Amino acid sequence: MADKNCLVSNDWICGKYLHNYRHELTDATVQHIWITAVSVAVGLLIAFPLALIARRWRLAAGPVLAITTILYTVPSLAMFSLLLPVFGISPSLVVTGLVLYSLTILVRNILAGLEAVPEDVREAARAMGYGPLRLLFTVELPLALPAVMAGLRIATVSTVALTTVGAIIDYGGLGNLLKSGIDSNFKAQVLAASVLCVVLAIIADVLLLGVQWLLTPWRHGRRTKAPRTRRTVEAEKVAAS
Repeated sequence: MADKNCLVSNDWICGKYLHNYRHELTDATVQHIWITAVSVAVGLLIAFPLALIARRWRLAAGPVLAITTILYTVPSLAMFSLLLPVFGISPSLVVTGLVLYSLTILVRNILAGLEAVPEDVREAARAMGYGPLRLLFTVELPLALPAVMAGLRIATVSTVALTTVGAIIDYGGLGNLLKSGIDSNFKAQVLAASVLCVVLAIIADVLLLGVQWLLTPWRHGRRTKAPRTRRTVEAEKVAAS
């Protein structure tokens, strides 16, 4: 009987709300996922060349890291307000703001992962005739992948949370339900939207952890291979010839 009247009594836990408002919850969740995925993907596409620039030219490293850090410290409401004249009230406004917030995490982790690659591994690859691009994509990036994926996981979880701020212009996914629920004191809606945000963050983190596990089989194999030094690589080259 309590569950049948939970909407009238405005209970926090209300199964009838989940049933009656399932379409609103689904639409908000889909929008939340879309905004998060696009923001993180665009952020990664921008952060990768920025990290390469910072590594290649040391004089550029300071400004790149400083600018991305400053962007991260700007309050979300202020960020959206600054971007409003450019993008207007649109999903692009929210996505752009979230992209800017993700840069500091992604750039730093990509840069840290690339700089952690042992120099003797690079020298061995160059001795085998690897050019800069082949060296980057077949040697350095695979070794830097754990650090890159760690940054990607943090950026994704942070973006899931920050997406809710987009509710101020009605493009906040589950944040829209949170805002309207708080304004109307609709307890069941506030709780359901909050729980779904947490669930989305956990699922995203677990999925990315699974991707990292698949892409780095050498880190969890039953047999631990010895590190490939310059001598071992050259020896393998001689043996193959």
